[in-house]
Amino acid sequence: MDLCLGCQTDLPYQKQACQRCALPLHGVHDDESGVALCGNCLNDSPAYDRVLSVFTYASPVDRLIQDLKFHRKLHIARLLGEIMASHLARRVQTRPDLIIPVPLHSARLRERGYNQALELARPVARKLKIPIDYRSCERLRATPAQSDLPANERPRNVEGVFSITGNVQGRHIAIIDDVMTTGSTVEELATALREAGAGAIDVWVCARASLND
Repeated sequence: MDLCLGCQTDLPYQKQACQRCALPLHGVHDDESGVALCGNCLNDSPAYDRVLSVFTYASPVDRLIQDLKFHRKLHIARLLGEIMASHLARRVQTRPDLIIPVPLHSARLRERGYNQALELARPVARKLKIPIDYRSCERLRATPAQSDLPANERPRNVEGVFSITGNVQGRHIAIIDDVMTTGSTVEELATALREAGAGAIDVWVCARASLND
């Protein structure tokens, strides 16, 4: 990796969080099985089974992700992806059958030139020896960036935006994305995968933001 041990140690690794959606929390509540969940997950279970996040969305990881997404610094994807891979290798008990990076619409992909979620997924797939499937899920329309919208508009912005074209029947899927804030995007993708017959669905993100970010 391109970071010394001291710099790696100082990164904002996620600590206490909801065990379902990985929302950073100061206090959590146990459900009947003793699993610590946030209030939202207690009231309404998401379409996915669990989110694993390596970092909280804080300095310097937030700036690194922004440089990756908006300033074409692709080497950052390799760095963050390798850190993700090392942490996931220790935390994942059952390896998924497939990794599906959250897709970009073709127009956004042409504009940016790459999908940052796919670039983060490559080191993870290599280390965990899980195939990447970037063809079975399609983004049907170009939508405004979620980061440009208030939280209450984000679910409607991505409603029905994903189409599953491949065979995911009974497969254990890991969705990979760079940042999760409200969770609207991965919730919509997980819902589409459920409707297509997927089995277990995990979400692996580089960083999890609080709802106020």
